[in-house]
Amino acid sequence: MNILYLHGLESKLNEAKRVRLQKYGKVFAPNIDYYNIPNAIEWVLGKYVDTKFGAVIGSSMGGFAGYYISNRLDVPALLFNPALKARTTYQQVPELNPHASAFKQLVIGQRDPVVNPADTLNFLGEHLDRRSALYMHLRPEMEHRVPLDCFEQELKVFFKRI
Repeated sequence: MNILYLHGLESKLNEAKRVRLQKYGKVFAPNIDYYNIPNAIEWVLGKYVDTKFGAVIGSSMGGFAGYYISNRLDVPALLFNPALKARTTYQQVPELNPHASAFKQLVIGQRDPVVNPADTLNFLGEHLDRRSALYMHLRPEMEHRVPLDCFEQELKVFFKRI
């Protein structure tokens, strides 16, 4: 399976997480300059126009992009602290595909000082898609960064569900 991994605003996929992801498939992890690419979603889709993905995984700004890419490609997504409601740098927000029904698993750190968990929950409430299966895991111990053990646990749950 091809897996698209989308990093956050000022991060990259680290080697330990890449190793965990590679247990499930071939990992594609583009370096995205969100500051200078105001349409990162279209940029990523254009970069991989000939690649069929079985899953999209993203964190923070990558979770924002992953949410819309999952919807566009109609593939499952695992999103950690997705910046769905607000972002610190401008990004174009595409229309959602009204016919997509891909499963989404959101992992929300309740102590996240960067992406407000309440904002994420409000966004989801305002944009609830009754066709898509949505699994949310609120993690009271998690802040913005996703610890390796949490990442690994959520990967196992996600790949069992899809």
